[in-house]
Amino acid sequence: MSPRRNRPKAGGPSAGGTEDEGRRYGGFQSTESWQGEEWCVRHVAGASAAGKTYRCPGCDQEIPSRLAHVVAWPEYGGVDDRRHWHKACWNAKDRRTTKVQRSRSAPRY
Repeated sequence: MSPRRNRPKAGGPSAGGTEDEGRRYGGFQSTESWQGEEWCVRHVAGASAAGKTYRCPGCDQEIPSRLAHVVAWPEYGGVDDRRHWHKACWNAKDRRTTKVQRSRSAPRY
């Protein structure tokens, strides 16, 4: 019996694909339809979200480092179009108004 291979072959189906790239960032990637266009959505695990804080466009609050969240961008957008969302905010994006207002105690940056 031959030993088990732990790594895929160089020419295998997952070499250089987005599925492998999604695993590298600790989550999985899918495509969703929102506001009439296709969005790429990557779920980022908390362990992979180290080092930076982001501002959620859904609630305008910070996403601290090491917190699991969602990264979404238009399918034909570039790196500059990526936005980091809280998971709950991304799931509630259709129920939110177009103008999000901060509470009085929210930081203003």
